[in-house]
Order: sequence, then C-alpha cells, then structure tokens
Amino acid sequence: MSNAVLGLPVGRGLFYLIVAGTAWGTAGAAAALVFQASDMGPVSLSFWRCAGGFVLLLGVRVVRPRRRAKPYESYAAQLKTQADRRSGRVRRIVVTGVALSVFQTAYFAAVETTGLAVGTVVTMGSGPVLIALGARLTLGERLGRGGVVAVVGALAGLVVLVLGGGGATVRPVGVVWGLVSAGAYAAMTLLTRRWGRDGGADSADNTVWSFAVVALCLLPLAGAEGLVPHTVEPARVGLYLLYIAAVPTAVAYTLYFAGAAVVRSATVSVITLLEPVSAAVIAVALLGEALTVATVAGTVLMLAAVTGLAVAEARGVVAARREAAAV
Repeated sequence: MSNAVLGLPVGRGLFYLIVAGTAWGTAGAAAALVFQASDMGPVSLSFWRCAGGFVLLLGVRVVRPRRRAKPYESYAAQLKTQADRRSGRVRRIVVTGVALSVFQTAYFAAVETTGLAVGTVVTMGSGPVLIALGARLTLGERLGRGGVVAVVGALAGLVVLVLGGGGATVRPVGVVWGLVSAGAYAAMTLLTRRWGRDGGADSADNTVWSFAVVALCLLPLAGAEGLVPHTVEPARVGLYLLYIAAVPTAVAYTLYFAGAAVVRSATVSVITLLEPVSAAVIAVALLGEALTVATVAGTVLMLAAVTGLAVAEARGVVAARREAAAV
C-alpha cells in the first residue's frame, strides 16, 4: 500500500494531493492578475509556467544529494540497472509531458470556445468518471458504493459551484475540447498510478523533465501568440509569473505525481477537484466577488466528497495492514 521507490505512505500521499489541488486553485487568480497587467495570452502563460517550473525544479535537482550506489553492487550491474531505469524513465517522461501538454492546451481551447464555466465543468467533471472507468478496467481498482456516492457528490458540487451563477453557454466544439482535455488528464493519472504500483515512479525526476517536454510542445503555439508580453509593469508581471511557476506548478505538480503514484486513481481525481473550491474561496476573500448560495452549497458538497473518499482510503490502508498482519 505504499510506493516502493518513493517510500511514501498513503496518508502522506493524500495530504500531498490536497495541497496540490489547493495550490492549483491559486493559479487562476494569479493568471487573472497577469492578464490585467499585460497582453500575455493563455498559451504563452502556460509555456512560461512550465518553462519556469522546469528551471526551478532543475535547480533543486542539481543541488539535491544523489543516492549512493549500494557497495555490494558491481560496476557492471550498476551500469545495467542505470540503463534499464533510464530507458523506462525517458518513456514515462515523454508520455507524461505529451499528456500534460494536451490536457492544458485542450482545456484552454474549451474555455476559449464555450466559456470558463462550461469548459471547467466538462473537463473537471468528466475527468473523475473517465478515471474511475479506466481504473476499473486497467488497474482492477473498485470504487465501491461509498466511492460512487462520493464521486457523484463531487460532480454535483462542481456543477453547482461553477454553473450556479447562470449565464453559461454550451457550444459542442468546446465540449469536445473539454472531453479531450479530460481524457489526457485521465491517461496521465492512470499511468502515474500504474508506474507507482510497479515501483517505477520517481516524482521529482519525472516532473522536472516532463515540464521540459511540455515547454517544447507549447513553444510553437506560444511563439505564434506572442512570447514576450507588452506591459508597463514588468517587475509586477514577472513576480506573478514566478509565483505561478513555483507554487501551483513546480511544487504542486511534484506533490501531485508523488501522491498519484500511491493513492487510488478515482480518489486522486476527486481530491484534485479542490482546485475550483480554493479558486472560489480566493475569488470571494481576495477579489471581492459576492458570496452566493451556489458557492457555499457547491463548496460544501465537494469538501464532503473529498473528506469521505480520503477517510475511506485511509481506512482501506488500515484494514489491509491488519489483514496482512493476521496472515
């Protein structure tokens, strides 16, 4: 019930996912401030977000102490082990980077085509459903009756929270882009979980180089949109970009990949729905938006679903340990 490579307990994985989902919710507010202070577009922002995250994590990786080889391993055995790990690591990095690129770009396309509210509901709402089905078919993970209730409650809370204000317009093309984004997110989550179960996950390594792949994929689109923004407040915009690259990107995604490797995929998908909850709280507390009944009801539903699944996950770990001890 814990990852062999990371040595990460499930309880800590749940905590990492909660922190990651909450941190992601702050990215929208920071991005809004960037858009207010400059003419930067969403794809260019995504490029600088991932490129900055890559640079920050690469710096951490350089100064991080390297794991020493075990003294009883021969030099030839060490080389073979390193070659095998490098081959698998490159494959994981490329797949994760491409999935992350599709996830982000398709989401932006959904928002641009059908609006923020509908794009968010379609992408984030269909993600848990696709992940639950994929986990059942490919990983043999069962949700159980309580899990189904929690997922349904989370999706209901998401709809109420995001669409509660009304005025949403549904466009089929935008819905398709949202489903594409959700599919890429589901694939990324399921693969991370599979690699974690197989003992092949290194969240820090995978994250830093996956960001490099994302930045390369987005570079042509960002170049066409305009890489360097026009602004009269370059220091302010630079500070916002640094925050986006550091907290909701470098830190949050490192925690997400670590947690997703040891926690059931459906639980991961519901816990990361904390992103719109934290975004709503920030909008009310810091940006002066009105506190509505829909905001309160949606937040309560989603927090209840996240809490229920987290408790169920923790109880499952305890039950499995007791069963193993009894044997």
